[in-house]
Amino acid sequence: QVQLVESGGGSVQAGGSLRLSCAASGSTFSRYFMGWFRQAPGKEREGVACIGGAGSTSYADSVKGRFTISKDNVKNTLYLQMNSLKPEDTAMYYCAAGDSCRYSRVRYWGKGTLVTISS
Repeated sequence: QVQLVESGGGSVQAGGSLRLSCAASGSTFSRYFMGWFRQAPGKEREGVACIGGAGSTSYADSVKGRFTISKDNVKNTLYLQMNSLKPEDTAMYYCAAGDSCRYSRVRYWGKGTLVTISS
C-alpha cells in the first residue's frame, strides 16, 4: 500500500510563491510516475505536473514557466515549486502515483493540500 501525504499549502497573494511537498511511502518513486493534480471548486480535477522515474517532466500549459516539479529519491519526497501564482491557481492540490501521468492511470492519491491565491 502506497501512502502519499501532502503539505505546504496555504494562502498567498497573487505573484507570490509556495512549495508543496508530498511524502511517499516505500519504493514509490522507482515504481511509479509521480504527479500533481488540482481541483478547483466546481471544476474537474486536472493534471498540473508529472515526473517519470528517469526524471522526465511534463506540465499543463497553464503552469508552464511558473511551476517546477521535482523529487528527492533519498527522502522519497515530491515537490511542486509554484511561482508567480495567480488567483486561478486556487485549488486543492493532490499528489498522485501511477503507471503514467494520465488521470485514468493514477493508482494512489493523497488527501490534498489547499492553495488559495488572493488578488
